[in-house]
Amino acid sequence: MPQMAKLQLPMRQYDAVLFDLDGTLLNTLEDLTRAVNHTLRLYGYPTLTADTVRSYVGNGVRNLIARALPGGKEDARMEEALAAFKQYYTTHCISRTQPYEGVLEALTALHEAGIKLAIVSNKNDEAVKTLSREFFGSLVHTAVGGQHGTPRKPAPDMPLLALDALDASPARALFVGDSDVDFATAQNIGMDCMLVSWGFRDADALSQLGARFFVTDPAEIPALILQAQEAGR
Repeated sequence: MPQMAKLQLPMRQYDAVLFDLDGTLLNTLEDLTRAVNHTLRLYGYPTLTADTVRSYVGNGVRNLIARALPGGKEDARMEEALAAFKQYYTTHCISRTQPYEGVLEALTALHEAGIKLAIVSNKNDEAVKTLSREFFGSLVHTAVGGQHGTPRKPAPDMPLLALDALDASPARALFVGDSDVDFATAQNIGMDCMLVSWGFRDADALSQLGARFFVTDPAEIPALILQAQEAGR
């Protein structure tokens, strides 16, 4: 397993941390798989394994459903299936989902240190806000999900909305995620990036992307960030 990235000085101090959701803060795979397969069964399509659904997650629910349908984005049932998935998933998104072990403690440590926290996810906005409220409450200051008309990650639009809500700048913020999409998002907005090993993508491949940090335990997230705060004083 790749080792945690070491702190390198001089180092930016962070006023805000933006987190991806699926595979970073929450293990949502079982609920996502159940929702995808519920949708596929509605139309008599073959269901998928959790590993297959895992490989489809990360670019928003439209892309998830397009990948799941036999006809892809050109499938005649595409829009109908997307609406059915959103309806089912929004009402069942907390059935089997849980934070990864150590995540709540990591967020609490950052919150208590005065660092503003946000979630930025390509998942539909209603589900993102529901999950944020249910699992993180007041620890997370704002949650931004996919909305019609707003380009999704890796475009900078959604992170900029979150940073605006936090009154923070990209130069003083860190993006934490579990995928190449999250790394590209950070690059596109000029933010430092931290990638985590426990999510939905291959850890060895992620460790080669060149993020400032690569961590293997949620406890390392506040440890590195707060160490940077101390170093800057």
